Amino acid sequence: MTIKVLGHKSPDTDSTGSPIIWAWYLSEVKGKAAEAKLLGEPNTEAKFVLKRWSLAQPEIIADVAPGEDVVVVDTNNPAELPAHINEANVIALIDHHMLVGGLKTRSPIEITVRPVACTATIMHDLMGSDATRMPEAIKGAMLSCILSDTLEFRSPTTTPDDRALAEALAADLGVSIPDYAAEMFAAKSDVSAFSDAELLRMDSKEFEIAGKKFRVSVLETTSPATVLDRKASLMESMVKVAEEDGADQVLLFVVDILREEATLLVPNDLVKQVAEKSFAARVEGDAVVLPGIMSRKKQILPNLQL
Repeated sequence: MTIKVLGHKSPDTDSTGSPIIWAWYLSEVKGKAAEAKLLGEPNTEAKFVLKRWSLAQPEIIADVAPGEDVVVVDTNNPAELPAHINEANVIALIDHHMLVGGLKTRSPIEITVRPVACTATIMHDLMGSDATRMPEAIKGAMLSCILSDTLEFRSPTTTPDDRALAEALAADLGVSIPDYAAEMFAAKSDVSAFSDAELLRMDSKEFEIAGKKFRVSVLETTSPATVLDRKASLMESMVKVAEEDGADQVLLFVVDILREEATLLVPNDLVKQVAEKSFAARVEGDAVVLPGIMSRKKQILPNLQL
């Protein structure tokens, strides 16, 4: 049986690249048939990475079948996984997020969850000396995952392990980190082809605060004005997206990678309350700038309150 390696819904670079990396490792090093899968269309940065390193885009799947062997990477949250994940045979989990609970397995499994910025960093360590066998494309995917998740080392989630590995991979590949990261972020920032609803769902996670369900969306960009120019229509679309997704509210954080700050759109009193209680912010108008806020995992989700 072929093992399916998959990350979370709304796949970003890490949830696109890490399944490819680990499927390569299982197939080529461990001799176990494995294939990377995606749970949605990858974002523009991830598509750029696939093209840059001549990697085929993995098949997009809607669900998993009962009893199928699955390795879960870059998440442990059932809400971000296929509807029938608990009926599949999850055989391993590799992640760098806080534990959510609710994921069930048929037997004891290999679980690795570490406080680093990127799943790919963990994978390199798990490979040990076999990491030297990675072909250029897999090394390129790994470098891309780290640069994306750390925002080129700007994110507070960045650890010395992430930085050291990225620098070693870049040197091995002959890649300039500043130049390559700039190309990646430019690709991430090109959102002109996406509808408001697509933008709100592109990089989002479900989160509950005091009985209220939120879709917490983050758009990381080097051109925040491109997104904020659409502020009025985005706030209108939040109502429909929340309704369709069974949420009480969408929270949209537009992260300015270069200025190292986030702008939270504030369409109503509920979001105003979240902003003021969570970030000690003074809200005036329909948006608030949050200096230093860049990481959903470390700075946004842990602080959200009502």
